[in-house]
Amino acid sequence: MSYEWFVSLRYLKAKRKQTFISLITWISILGVAVGVTALIVVLAVMTGMQEDLKKKILGANSHIVVTHSSSSGIGDGAAIASMIKGMDGVISAAPFVINQVMLTSPTRISGVVLRGVDLDQKQMPSDIGSYIKEGSLSLLRDKAIRVSTEADEFGAKVTVKRPGIVIGAELAHNLRVGLNDPVTVVSPIGKITPGGTAPTAREYFVAGIFRAGMYEYDSSLALVSLGQAQSLFAMGTNVTGVEARVKDIYRAPFIAQAIQSKLGFPFMARDWRELNHNLFFALALEKAVIGIILALIVCVAAFNIVSTLIMVVMEKSRDIAILKAMGASRKSVMSVFFMEGFIIGLAGTLLGDAGGVALCWLLDNYHFITLPKDVYNVDTLPVQLELADMLTVSGAALVITAIATIYPSWNASRLDPAEALRYE
Repeated sequence: MSYEWFVSLRYLKAKRKQTFISLITWISILGVAVGVTALIVVLAVMTGMQEDLKKKILGANSHIVVTHSSSSGIGDGAAIASMIKGMDGVISAAPFVINQVMLTSPTRISGVVLRGVDLDQKQMPSDIGSYIKEGSLSLLRDKAIRVSTEADEFGAKVTVKRPGIVIGAELAHNLRVGLNDPVTVVSPIGKITPGGTAPTAREYFVAGIFRAGMYEYDSSLALVSLGQAQSLFAMGTNVTGVEARVKDIYRAPFIAQAIQSKLGFPFMARDWRELNHNLFFALALEKAVIGIILALIVCVAAFNIVSTLIMVVMEKSRDIAILKAMGASRKSVMSVFFMEGFIIGLAGTLLGDAGGVALCWLLDNYHFITLPKDVYNVDTLPVQLELADMLTVSGAALVITAIATIYPSWNASRLDPAEALRYE
């Protein structure tokens, strides 16, 4: 061990008359530890939020969406879906129809997004089927249309045919309906009459209820078969677009670019990142800003290190003078106090790392913090600790504390031995 390390370690051990300096040293260590712990936990929570949101968005939606600039949609959706399926990295592709409608029950009404899905696919481009808690997507097929004889408002017996519809759990709660209950879809696209355009209304039965875990989808999304959606919106054989699922979601931008190059204008191929760019950008910006703000805690702790070292230099001025009189260079004296400050920063960083990992583990396993789902789309704090984030926080803390030691170390190296020993 070099004598610089030896002296710096000895200076960390408090004597009876240096208890106050020792207390400030421990406060500096705890300050760095608290800052590092807070940074690790917050970054882990923000990363968990991003990953959880990404999982829910990709669960209810496809990875790539191809649309047409025409208001009438795409006329050869099946051919385009077949072409996209043959591309490298694509698992499945299918046409879809989407539009806004009003969904009514006997007591409630709600505006929803109605999506028509192709049920003839071996693997659907989205995972929405895995989120169904009651019923089944297969009940959306035409063979599952339910025919019943009911009495109309005048008491006459009428035959009612109801296709199936799958709705979100929050939407079912808002409409006060359950499995097999009747609902009515009112489309703004209707027949033109002498009195104006009359909306089209069609009755359905609730064939399934899904819970994607994202309030926006659970409260405002409904699914019907592709044929039912085409008929309801008077689209004929046209579709709104074609959606695709890929093997690697991080290669989706490149595959979307290849599809765009192959189809050309007026088609537009967009991947999941582009479709949700604003949301993920806002989360990334929030993560960065919160990280910078919490890094100020480490800066405050660094000021404590500065004050600690300045007091140590004042206390050890006689020792410094003796070392310099014995031949110690300025660099050696500066190294002694730099190492002392670095040890304080390193101890605080390691303690903060341990505290951050422990707190993340507790949050991930016990979920003792709950959140309003309709505001944050999650009911508990999702935690995903990334090694890169942890190393970045630790490195930043060590750099900040190392910078904080420069001035007091430099000040100690400039001490004049004759001046310090004059009155000894």
